Amino acid sequence: MPYDRFMDSADTLDYLERFLENGGSGVDLPAAMIAETVQGEGGINVASKEWLQRLESICKRWDILLIIDDVQAGVGRTGSFFSFEEAGITPDIVCMSKSLSGYGVPFAITLLRPDLDIWAPGEHNGTFRGNNHAFITATAALDYWKDDKLEKSVKHKAEITHEYLQKIVENYSELKGEVRGRGLMVGIACGEKELAEKVAEKAFELGLIMETAGPDDEVFKLFPAITIEEADLKKGLEIIEESVKSVVKEPVLS
Repeated sequence: MPYDRFMDSADTLDYLERFLENGGSGVDLPAAMIAETVQGEGGINVASKEWLQRLESICKRWDILLIIDDVQAGVGRTGSFFSFEEAGITPDIVCMSKSLSGYGVPFAITLLRPDLDIWAPGEHNGTFRGNNHAFITATAALDYWKDDKLEKSVKHKAEITHEYLQKIVENYSELKGEVRGRGLMVGIACGEKELAEKVAEKAFELGLIMETAGPDDEVFKLFPAITIEEADLKKGLEIIEESVKSVVKEPVLS
């Protein structure tokens, strides 16, 4: 899928490099940088391949560890197993959780380069350490990735979703919408404040649970199961369109 919204390397990374190169910036050289390839709660903002590649280059030049937060975007959510694969980068550390357990139970892992693994047994811990149930369901979930069938399925359903959302944006100009995202991590950013929340509320009334994201909750975002049947996906998209139609075409009482 195309990168629909870019983090502009000409602005953000130039700014970053000035801090690293200027001894008077007052900013110490960081041990690591952490980035999301697609900002989830931040509003479904997508980092371009070029931005990610340049960020990796900067980290290598300054001997800074690159950490990718794949908690929301990983495990096939954007199409490939890791969200950064299309950019061709190799992070030093990858944080993963959520879909990893395969059954919605608490489970998280941290992947890191072998030479960075200096921890003794029990020396590090966290709130989402594994349990027997999670180990079993995670193993079953990972079996989906023994071939490319799931990846192809996600990309096919992502095309359907992006096309449908783009149609909504074009048909309901009052929304002042913008389609954002990659794979099945997508949403529509609304130009008017509170519109996204109203669309999500209407969708809930019609039987569909949908979140909002962004600094002002201006984006209503879709997180369907990546194994969702195509018929169920289309039904959900129809509910979203009906919700948008209700909000922008009919009076909504505050």
